Amino acid sequence: MSTKGQQVIQQWYKQKRWKQFPFQKEMESVYLSGYSGLLNAPTGSGKTFALFLPFLADYINKYPDTYTTQKNNGLLMLWITPLRALTNDIRKAMQEVCDELGIPWRIMTRTGDTSAAEKAALKKKLPEVLLTTPESLHLMLAQKEYPKVFEGLQVVVCDEWHELLGTKRGVQVELGLSKLKVLGSKFKVEDNNRERDFQPSTFNLQLKIWGISATIGNLEQAAEVLLGNDFPPEQIKMVRANIDKKLVIQSIIPENIENYSWAGHIGVQLLPQVMEIVKKSRTTLIFTNTRSQAEIWYHAIIDNYPEYAGIMAMHHGSLDNELRNWVEQALHAEALKVVVCTSSLDLGVDFRPVDTVVQVGSPKGVARFMQRAGRSGHHPGAISKAYYVPTHSLELLEGAALKQAIKQGVFESRDPMLLTMDVLIQFMVTLAVSEGFRADELFKEVKSTFAFADLRRDEFNQLLDFITNGGKTLAQYDEFLKVEVENGLFKVNNRRVAMRHRLSIGTITSELSIRVKWLSGGSLGTLEESFIAKLKPGNTFWFAGRSLEFIKVKEMTAYVKKSKATKGLIPSWNGGRMPLSSQLSAVFRDKLDEVSHGIETDEEVIALKPLFDLQAELSHLPQSHEFLIESFKSREGHHLIFYPFEGRLVHEGMASLLAYRISKIKSASFSIAMNDYGFELLTDEDIPIEQALEDAAFFSIDNLIDDIQHSLNANEMARRKFRDIAHIGGLVFTGYPGQQVKNKHLQASTSLLFEVFNEYEPDNLLVRQAYNEALAFQLEEFRLRAALQRIASQSIILKTIERPTPFAFPIMVDSLGRERLTTETMEERISKMARRYSADGTAETITPRPRKTGIVRKKGL
Repeated sequence: MSTKGQQVIQQWYKQKRWKQFPFQKEMESVYLSGYSGLLNAPTGSGKTFALFLPFLADYINKYPDTYTTQKNNGLLMLWITPLRALTNDIRKAMQEVCDELGIPWRIMTRTGDTSAAEKAALKKKLPEVLLTTPESLHLMLAQKEYPKVFEGLQVVVCDEWHELLGTKRGVQVELGLSKLKVLGSKFKVEDNNRERDFQPSTFNLQLKIWGISATIGNLEQAAEVLLGNDFPPEQIKMVRANIDKKLVIQSIIPENIENYSWAGHIGVQLLPQVMEIVKKSRTTLIFTNTRSQAEIWYHAIIDNYPEYAGIMAMHHGSLDNELRNWVEQALHAEALKVVVCTSSLDLGVDFRPVDTVVQVGSPKGVARFMQRAGRSGHHPGAISKAYYVPTHSLELLEGAALKQAIKQGVFESRDPMLLTMDVLIQFMVTLAVSEGFRADELFKEVKSTFAFADLRRDEFNQLLDFITNGGKTLAQYDEFLKVEVENGLFKVNNRRVAMRHRLSIGTITSELSIRVKWLSGGSLGTLEESFIAKLKPGNTFWFAGRSLEFIKVKEMTAYVKKSKATKGLIPSWNGGRMPLSSQLSAVFRDKLDEVSHGIETDEEVIALKPLFDLQAELSHLPQSHEFLIESFKSREGHHLIFYPFEGRLVHEGMASLLAYRISKIKSASFSIAMNDYGFELLTDEDIPIEQALEDAAFFSIDNLIDDIQHSLNANEMARRKFRDIAHIGGLVFTGYPGQQVKNKHLQASTSLLFEVFNEYEPDNLLVRQAYNEALAFQLEEFRLRAALQRIASQSIILKTIERPTPFAFPIMVDSLGRERLTTETMEERISKMARRYSADGTAETITPRPRKTGIVRKKGL
């Protein structure tokens, strides 16, 4: 028999003429039975309502006769999202439901965009539902008397949990939940028109915790990470939508594949075909992988299709918040025909008018592509249409691999982060800033999280010593003595320390940003200090879709005015290109195996036949049991090119490792280049590759860590990781708003700390974390190990070739970064390379077009 709450919700569905999906009914039943867990549902399937409506039904059940009466409920639901942009849409949808049901609730947001006045209003009277981010949750925990804020909390929902899992922001969520769980949850119910405390059982007193996640490869583990180690298994449920979301994927194939670029990552050559799609669509989102790429595409569209001025826009994370909000509102209002965007529009924002998505360049992951494709047809029952635009020839095969992976249901796992001591230090000081904490209680709470389940008490004691006494090394410096101990209570009493800590809460680290403003007033967004530092007054650059003239920098603000120049610099942002995921690379190798066996069923493979035929003619097409190595000589030296097809990060580590193992046979200096498909070793002398291949240890995983540390500058890699760790852990202060410390000064400070710890405190937990992160995230050591084991079992095909093959050429284009200083353009240099290596001295056989920006760095061993 339905409860009063269920009847009200069912009636609401009927009034909306919407059908309640089976998974929504299951979610309702599970929630009302008191369970916590994970909801797995595709984007655009109604997953927000699937959790919010049962929560309302539960409230109506507790107040069946007066649920429409105003009450001082306090905070009942906390909804955590990874993106601030998500909160606006979700808030509006929730508020609309409450208004239609006559429930007099306030739904509010608290994010970095929330004004001081709104934050003050929140303190004065809490809403029933608060939408926030991981950072803002921790800021709330840093406030005095925070337990009162959460004393009536009934449920915490973590939206888009798959995006936070495997990041330090996800660890923030774990730690925040560990504190919320021990605060308890109390509520009241009606009994003969009287209110009384409702405590039917310990089970119902448990704070409910729910995650919402798209499909990933480790959903069960995702739920375990969210709920923690102390959550009773019998109270956990997994609800799966099992909705077959209709997705139509089509690759845009160049008309003449022989003349299409063999290297690059911009893809504007296919702009005419993309604009034909835009013309036929209602509203199109063009996704790029980087902010620079978004700026380039926007500029190209305006230059070549000026009729779209006024009905197109751009959206990425460096644009001013007001500009982003305007774009989102214009999308809702169907005022825009096309928006060029990045991952800033990846997640849950519901833009009904969007019926087409274009992905420029490989998304490098199956789940990421599915997430973006789901932006089109973003409502139950709608068909999602996605077009895939390759930026170079071989990326077409990635398009075929994407289709196959989605068909087979192959999705990437998000491996959780473990023992991130910098995040824990920040959390400890956060609690000390507010109400303080007792060591034994906090240790137990922290141990309940997945991230710190293996934390030892001696390690925890080291962290306590660090925040109170500066540890073994920094005890003489007052700025590191942040926390005081009074009768066993760890507390921050210094107001300056507390203020600086609140300003530093968060785990998102990036290069120092400079705000870009019009000379006449108004903000455009932010750019990194390193880019602004290269500009001189009068220089022209493109940003936010506008041609701008740089005037001056004053107080961390770059002032600009409009420019009539049609050419200018495109800003660049730090951060490498995304590597091919392990799942997508495996399907890519399967597709390549099909090609080597003459299987040509995919349109992408058929289009690439001339390229594959040339590869087979000049060298070899490797089958699944084969590992291809190409060797040739040029005036630059002896080239060795390996093809693991494992992604650029794995290739960076493998290249240095194999170069080191070769150098043990014959001393040599190598230059290294790599892309997602393979890597090149170049030296000025003959390389004894045959002798190296005879040694079974060449691809062995024995002594792998030692060899990696010898082959790479492990200290420098760890030092780079330590910069972020020091920032998160509070070792450096980036400055007050508008008075940020310059990036070079921050780098100098963190480098000095790293050296001091290395010399005087080698067992320092933050230094150990830096080395571990360098191995795990910079080199993907686990994938490297698996790749070496796979290669060791394959047949080695060593081919001596006369000139670069279609597989080799893109790697060699990346290798141009090692050449001497030159005044030639990249296009002139690539054309010269093509002529140099063609069979008859012309560029007819090899006619790739250059990419427009960026050169992969070269490393000397």
